[in-house]
Amino acid sequence: MSLRAKLTLGTATAASLLLLAGTAAAAQPGAPGIGDPYYPNAGNGGYDVSHYDIRLNYQPATDTLSGTTTILARTTQDLSRFNLDFLLKVSSIRVDNKVAAFSQNGGELVVDPRGTLRKGSQVTVVVTYSDVPSTHAVDGYTSWKRTPDGALAIDEPDIAPWWFPSNNHPTDKATFDVSVAVPSGTEVISNGTFGGTTQQINGWTRWRYRSLSPQATYLAFIAIGQFEIRQSTEPNGRPVLNAYSERLGADYGAAVSSIERTPEVVEFLEENFGPYPFEAQGGVVAPGIGFALENQTRSTYDPGFFRRGSNTYVVAHENAHQWFGDSVSVRGWKDIWLNEGFASYAEWLWSEHVGEGTVQENSDYVYSLYPADDPFWQVLPGDPGVANQFDGAVYDRGALTLQALRAEIGDEAFFRLLREWPTAKRYGNATTEEFIAFAERVSGKQLDDLFRTWLFTPAKPAAAPGSAGFAARSAVTEPTSFKKIRETHELLAAHGH
Repeated sequence: MSLRAKLTLGTATAASLLLLAGTAAAAQPGAPGIGDPYYPNAGNGGYDVSHYDIRLNYQPATDTLSGTTTILARTTQDLSRFNLDFLLKVSSIRVDNKVAAFSQNGGELVVDPRGTLRKGSQVTVVVTYSDVPSTHAVDGYTSWKRTPDGALAIDEPDIAPWWFPSNNHPTDKATFDVSVAVPSGTEVISNGTFGGTTQQINGWTRWRYRSLSPQATYLAFIAIGQFEIRQSTEPNGRPVLNAYSERLGADYGAAVSSIERTPEVVEFLEENFGPYPFEAQGGVVAPGIGFALENQTRSTYDPGFFRRGSNTYVVAHENAHQWFGDSVSVRGWKDIWLNEGFASYAEWLWSEHVGEGTVQENSDYVYSLYPADDPFWQVLPGDPGVANQFDGAVYDRGALTLQALRAEIGDEAFFRLLREWPTAKRYGNATTEEFIAFAERVSGKQLDDLFRTWLFTPAKPAAAPGSAGFAARSAVTEPTSFKKIRETHELLAAHGH
């Protein structure tokens, strides 16, 4: 029973009233940021979200997004007020069914519940809003992408503030219900399991999706427009939903030939990383993104990845993120190599699987590409900085780090590590330091020097990882897979901001 409930009219004493007053006085505002050194204002303190129910209406003709997001959360301190990360114009907020005061400034939505929220309380927050998302920018950048037939709410590290209020940091994951009404004839795709559509009397159609596994806010997405939707079931019984924009033109065939192989790619990745961690899978191909992103359960791809024919390497990359990045997310954005290095290494594994170049051949070739004085070696994957968060070195040198680790600890320990790490950290968050400690436990070896050399030293390591007697660049043959992998990484890295 809460302290407030105990203080009934008949039993209140002077001592308990003093205790109540002292507790109320101790209530503090929640922090406006979660403490990420790269993004000080990302996320918020004082509460943990368990669920988002996002119920929206979107009019493509005017780019108007309106609706209500209901947030279920638990307070982690006595709160006098708290923040949400949000850019759109809010009309009302209720906290536990009581009208709350609020203010907005620079993407921070400050909520005053007009009273103290006790630590450990279950809180329901209802935010109603309406606005034009494409008119909002942060540091000159707009993550919301308006298209000729709809919109794409897809980006990293930030997209949530353009379409739903949230605790916008990977360390606060939640489950999601997403429901979007659009004019009939327009399609909506989001994460998780497709719940069907409902025809409304106003000539609109409501689309519903549910994500039952914990999900970071930047991995929640919506794609709205004219899409061909294909549904099937993969061998283990999970639903597969793929969607292809009707604006793909000449890229359509290559895109479908690639994305429809997602269950095959996932099956291969399960052999290396353990059981697939989510309840659904699939992919979306849509012009206007400019990159690919590992939206949980349903990665999204720009058609540029398929301009030169089918490309299963990007499918392997994004679906590897379902383990490394989605299920196991970074604790801070400086640890981004834990996402991108593993996903890039998965491309090398897939290359060897399909007979287009072994892991070692890809590793040797990447190492040979960059002379010692190339700026590539000045980027530190273990802490690249905001400006270099999506630099090619985070991808490629991150993958080289894993190949160096494999050479040091041997295949048996390495592949056990690839399976046990995402199992141990399933649906959680991790740091580079935690990964190093985990690798040392699995291998029984001291690995500080190896990781210092490959992740934290601004210089080219003396030798290619795992390739004894490595010769000069001219002696290295380009693997068949490499042009496609290189093209993929250039497009992936291009969206950093």
